[in-house]
Amino acid sequence: MRIGGFVKNSLVDWDGKVAAVIFTKGCNFRCGYCHNPSLVLPELIDRTEDIDEKTVLDFLAERNNWLDGVVVTGGEPTIYGDLPVLLEEIKSLGYSLKLDTNGTNPSMLQKIIKNKLADYIAMDVKTLPEKSLYAKITGIQVTADIIEKIMTSILLLNNSAIEVEFRTTIIPGIHDEAAVNLMRTLLGKNKKYRTNQYRDGSTIETYL
Repeated sequence: MRIGGFVKNSLVDWDGKVAAVIFTKGCNFRCGYCHNPSLVLPELIDRTEDIDEKTVLDFLAERNNWLDGVVVTGGEPTIYGDLPVLLEEIKSLGYSLKLDTNGTNPSMLQKIIKNKLADYIAMDVKTLPEKSLYAKITGIQVTADIIEKIMTSILLLNNSAIEVEFRTTIIPGIHDEAAVNLMRTLLGKNKKYRTNQYRDGSTIETYL
């Protein structure tokens, strides 16, 4: 597990909670609008030192009377096979835990849900699950296997008992009202769906 950032308290990463935020390094997507290029692009990841996991856990152990929860985000946390170990250590400190993911590792999500290692999962649904549409946004060659994994994650989360949020960043020229309505239908009415507006800034697109 490589940790690239740690925010000791945030009011914006988990609605209604004061949360610490752990940013993992590395991602299997290259979304142009991503505002964390230093956590995603290989040529930038090693320019900053990794944050020691023990340092993070020691801080959380000292502050569990002051924080409501912990958010684990990225990058893409589920690319790490030892993610459940970190989540279990955080949960053992008494924290509620939120996980952000792009949904490409449903087996990892299933393990996390089964072992009650997250209380809230937020999944980014980039667009309608179709290869060419996903490729346009993620900047990678999207295979049928990737789309199948994303669909499996959607079904898994829709059928889970934990709190779930699906979300989409709306990009001018790519998403229109019809596409958003189709995604709402696809995702169902059982879970929260949030759209975010595209923001300019220092993004991955700057480096591509």
